[in-house]
Amino acid sequence: MPTPALILCINSGSSSLKFALYALDDAREEVLARGAVENLGNPEGHISLQVGAQAMRRPTGHAWDHHAAIGAMFELLAAHRIGAPQAVGHRLVSGGPRHLRHARIDPAFLRDLQAAIPFAPLHLPAALDAIEAVGHHYRQLPQIACLDTAFHAVIPEIAARFALPRPLWDEGLRKYGFHGLSYEYIMSVLPPAMHKGRVIMAHLGNGASMAAVVNGRPIDTTMGLTPAGGFMMGTRSGDLDPGVLLYLLAHKGCDVSTIEDLVNHRAGLYGVSGGIADMETLLAEPAINTYASQAVDMFCYQARKAVGALAAAMNGIDTLIFTGGIGEHAAPVRASIAEGLTHLGVLLDVDANIRNAAVISTAASPVAVRVIPTHEDLMIARHSHRLLGGL
Repeated sequence: MPTPALILCINSGSSSLKFALYALDDAREEVLARGAVENLGNPEGHISLQVGAQAMRRPTGHAWDHHAAIGAMFELLAAHRIGAPQAVGHRLVSGGPRHLRHARIDPAFLRDLQAAIPFAPLHLPAALDAIEAVGHHYRQLPQIACLDTAFHAVIPEIAARFALPRPLWDEGLRKYGFHGLSYEYIMSVLPPAMHKGRVIMAHLGNGASMAAVVNGRPIDTTMGLTPAGGFMMGTRSGDLDPGVLLYLLAHKGCDVSTIEDLVNHRAGLYGVSGGIADMETLLAEPAINTYASQAVDMFCYQARKAVGALAAAMNGIDTLIFTGGIGEHAAPVRASIAEGLTHLGVLLDVDANIRNAAVISTAASPVAVRVIPTHEDLMIARHSHRLLGGL
């Protein structure tokens, strides 16, 4: 019996580093350990690890950067004698215009990522730091880039283009789409019969987007050039009238960094509610906080419109899938989104929805509505294993 390959999956953010160690072979996909380093750059940060039923969490005691976090992660895994990884897969939000497929990381790929930072300035620097840190600790360890944009690379040009002068398309200004690893996983567990229909997947979390798939092929998505586009999110504005940004630049004295902070960190649920980005907290407060109620209502309204727009692009809908933290657990949000979609054939079973059941549509609903937990790190492990020839 072949020895399973050990793949370490890393998801690096500006202030956090999440990781999971998987064992994979032809018959096995098992997570051996998972953990996180939270509050990077803050002396009050902490590191956690879970191995089976055992869990530990301790403060870092220092304002760690990604290099320190990667080193601590390797030390912690080694101390628990789980096994040394044979490859590291990284979640990258974007590979920029030159890379739209999952790939092994080599010096040329790294140079292209550096040049692609303007296409994902909030996410790529942290990912590059993590890649560099892994290489520093284990120079010969193969590293794989798993791109959220890869899933959407085949959407038609009519959906990917912005209504801008053609030279800007040639420079890479286009709709890239994100949450691709999540969508890949959902498609991998859907019954084969559903691949022949019209599917809308709604990844609803602090970041939120939707993707439309016809006969197994992506045809459109809500996010655009960056993960700030689409409908409103936890702290991101979603799509804005360009005139809003022009007004802020011309009449409010805002510079680019101020606008970046506004649309990515101070908008969305956070901005409308007056300082709360967490959906669970917002759902608990409508009775005492009208701003919270309005924020939730706006989120559901915009998500409902996104479903309608994608359904129009597909000439209807056969399956609607909710995933992500909000999509998997927030029954009131799913109910509110679905309430305005009865004209498309979306009919929810109230009790099943409250229970977060796998199927939450009624037996008579023309549209199957499902709740499917996503596993992005498993997709990273799968792609890394494949690109390394199964090790």
